[in-house]
Amino acid sequence: MNEETDPDPRSTEFKTVGTSGQISLGKSYAGKTLRLERFPDGHIVLTTVAMIPESQLWTLAEPHRSRIVHALAWAAENPAQETDLATIEHHIEEKRIPKKRTKKPGHSRVRRS
Repeated sequence: MNEETDPDPRSTEFKTVGTSGQISLGKSYAGKTLRLERFPDGHIVLTTVAMIPESQLWTLAEPHRSRIVHALAWAAENPAQETDLATIEHHIEEKRIPKKRTKKPGHSRVRRS
């Protein structure tokens, strides 16, 4: 939460539930997702939460989580640099052109039928 726009988390406020059953928490909560817990004694607790799409849950499971943490640490220590396309092109060309094999003296292939 942003300290400039969010109220002091220890503050107490009184809110009145409108006729439609809604209360306003203020603009600092606009667009946020909240978990609502209802207790048998009538009190409720609202907690801000972050939702993770199912398609991204794999990022929290091992070994992916550790690999992501490692990659982020590596990226923090190795700033981005401009790519030297000529060097990359040279490496690609080296791999495309197979090197000619040189025959060893005295060795020849005999074709058998």
